Amino acid sequence: MTGPKAQTPAHEILPLGQDGVLVRFGRKPDLSALSAAQRFQAVIAGKQHSEITEVAPSLASVLLRFDPGTTPRARIKVIAQNALAELGPNVDLPAPTRRWHLPVAFGDDTGPQLAEAAALAGLTQEAAVRQMVEADLRVLAIGFAPGQPYIGLLPDNWNLPRLSQLTPKVPAGALVVAVHQLVLFCNDSTTGWRQIGQTGFRPFWPRSSTPFRLEIGDAIRIEPISQTDLAALGPEATDGLGGARLEALA
Repeated sequence: MTGPKAQTPAHEILPLGQDGVLVRFGRKPDLSALSAAQRFQAVIAGKQHSEITEVAPSLASVLLRFDPGTTPRARIKVIAQNALAELGPNVDLPAPTRRWHLPVAFGDDTGPQLAEAAALAGLTQEAAVRQMVEADLRVLAIGFAPGQPYIGLLPDNWNLPRLSQLTPKVPAGALVVAVHQLVLFCNDSTTGWRQIGQTGFRPFWPRSSTPFRLEIGDAIRIEPISQTDLAALGPEATDGLGGARLEALA
């Protein structure tokens, strides 16, 4: 006699444009939605469905694209429903197979808004950096710019609002924070997030044989360094790695 079937996570299957089906697990990136999106993406990718032309995961949803000239939308919905049935109610993120160690200089010129962000999180600057170092961080999504990661989740005290006015430009390598997450900019950019640090690591390095360096699910370990060390680890001197190293976990 078999037990009750494990329930699939809460979700919506929605049409998106002429050639898309969006499977949404939540409207905010809480742990349950993040886990479901990553596990669903892994199941779909593992099946290698020829009807699906693109799988585009985000923080709490996964977009499935198809060719409407050859595949009806109903077929993509069936594929999505079958994949959802494999997930079960697990809310843990999939175990990482890789871990990146990223040297980051915090505060002063490299993190001009660290003091403000730390105060909003109810911490001293030293304690704020310590929480970054001790956090179990993962690459949650990649987007906005080529290779650009959204990293998290930080503890609840880091649910910081975005700035009321945009910062006109932060430099490539800027590490910024808001809404439980960190973003590492690949290029100079306007942002509404607070810059707390900087690294010489570039997630997108077109001169490399593997220009997109990070993958969704990668573990991230932050290693604090001085501004002097950061200058010595500049991206041009290290093929865009900035002293970062990749550790295989499986």
